Amino acid sequence: MSTPKPTLETTFAGIKCMNPFWLASAPPTNCGEQVMRAFDAGWGGAVWKTIGAPITNVSSRYSSIDWDGHRMMGLNNIELISDRPTEVNLREIAEVKRRYPKNIVIASLMVESKRETWHEIVQRAEDAGADGLELNFGCPHGMSERGMGSAVGQVPEYCEQITSWVKEKARTPVIVKLTPNISDIRMPARAAKRAGADALSAINTINSITGINLDNFQPNPNVDGKSSHGGYCGPAVKPIALNMVQQVQSDPAAALPLSGIGGIGTWRDAAEFILLGCGNVQVCTAVMHYGYRIIEDMQDGLLAWMAEKGFTTIDDFRGLSLPNVTDWKYLNLNYKIVARIHEDLCIGCQLCYTACWDGAHQCIHLDRTAPAPDTTRTPAMVEATSAQRISTTPIPKLDSGGAAHSSAITPLERIPRVDEEHCVGCNLCALVCPVENCITMEQINNGLPPQNWDERTSAGLVPEGAREVMNTNG
Repeated sequence: MSTPKPTLETTFAGIKCMNPFWLASAPPTNCGEQVMRAFDAGWGGAVWKTIGAPITNVSSRYSSIDWDGHRMMGLNNIELISDRPTEVNLREIAEVKRRYPKNIVIASLMVESKRETWHEIVQRAEDAGADGLELNFGCPHGMSERGMGSAVGQVPEYCEQITSWVKEKARTPVIVKLTPNISDIRMPARAAKRAGADALSAINTINSITGINLDNFQPNPNVDGKSSHGGYCGPAVKPIALNMVQQVQSDPAAALPLSGIGGIGTWRDAAEFILLGCGNVQVCTAVMHYGYRIIEDMQDGLLAWMAEKGFTTIDDFRGLSLPNVTDWKYLNLNYKIVARIHEDLCIGCQLCYTACWDGAHQCIHLDRTAPAPDTTRTPAMVEATSAQRISTTPIPKLDSGGAAHSSAITPLERIPRVDEEHCVGCNLCALVCPVENCITMEQINNGLPPQNWDERTSAGLVPEGAREVMNTNG
């Protein structure tokens, strides 16, 4: 019997969609012409750039952080909500829905905190044909100074109040967009759920200042010599977003269908968010960087991975990784791995040696050609010994026939050795190694049964003082 072909069709909060890839509320969804081109490219849905009271934007608006050749590793913006008239946005939503009835259009909304004002905008957005509503309680700059955006999302009581007003009027699913600029994202999530929200989306952008110009001392993005804190997004924020998604979806009082946002640019990113419980994902920065057509790789890649893993639908793997994230006190203290350096791949750069001695646990040594392992030699002693010798450039072809012959292309004296007895398995050497698979982290059998901190404490194996410290931090 053949395995059914995987499908990306999914249902999020009651909204059926051809795939789990939506555009986030942002510049890529600023107008109908853009959204229709995005749908032609393959995006399943779009959250319209936030509609609300008329605003005026500044110039300039964006700045970014580049990292090791990667442009826009993190993107900062101080742009506000849509600066187009509400009636124009709603008219274009109606036109998009008329032309693309199978694609999803969500109206992102932000208005002043008055019941009748929210009722009015909800009515108008739904009359225009929006398939759902996203309440923007996350925008961290500008609008928050006017009592909207994250000024609402940071106060659970406000979040609950406004969500309940919207639910009084709404006929379509209500999605509450959460701010990450809060100590515990579960608090507004719980408030939204108490108010009857149908779904959540997370995360919005993170407060940031990307940099200062060292010539004129002005921050970026520069608006006539000044700037303001802005919202940070892009690949740099993905780990923060994943953590917050896990926090919400692991909390029964907060968990709802969740649309994942934060640094998603590939099918792999999307799969990770879904594995932590997201029903779909929203993308912004990657589209601002590379354009709408990245959806082609995202769809093909996710389908191929699903076929490889035997998943037929998105729901087949949604949330599978949630049980694998737990509190530190439940991790197995007797699990032991060590680093192993593969001589045939080592290029002798010794980054692992430096990292281990200066940044970790001093378990890597340069003693492969010594008569016996010597774990007492510090980097300073190695340097002093080296300085006494005439330095020559290693020539593998000529240096490989000595007493310390091996299959390595790098002279053995340059290849570090791991003291496995004292290696703590921290991973740092493998992380800094520039050669893939040159250093592998391998489990060793220490003969000990699994035991976590909680069990160790209960067994009376933890000194009283140490137990109190753990309880304080737990």
